[in-house]
Amino acid sequence: MKLILKRLGLRRRLRDDRGVSILEFTGFLPILLVVGMAAIQLGLIGYGINQAGTGARAAARVASQDGDGAAAGQAAVSGWLSPNVPTLDVGPDLTTATVTVQVPSVIPLFNPVTVSRSATMPTDD
Repeated sequence: MKLILKRLGLRRRLRDDRGVSILEFTGFLPILLVVGMAAIQLGLIGYGINQAGTGARAAARVASQDGDGAAAGQAAVSGWLSPNVPTLDVGPDLTTATVTVQVPSVIPLFNPVTVSRSATMPTDD
């Protein structure tokens, strides 16, 4: 009987575990996708922080020299981040600029992240 089962390959098929690994991978795939999207989201937030800081420095530098700091701050930031220069304080000694950017959400069901950075430069006389 064993010889007949062995020739037909039935004995091997009864203990065969082929296909189990694809089921395990299919179950784990959503977790991998969420972790990957979270890493991309954190990278975008870091990029937004960098861009907001660059825009704030540019706005403060130009405004300290009696220029249009708001336009300089918006020009220094990538347009898809929707830069905004809500605060531009030009004083006799110091000029402070604040730039706010909106980082879009990669993960569904999460709201976009708003990032704000400020920079201060000495006012030129």
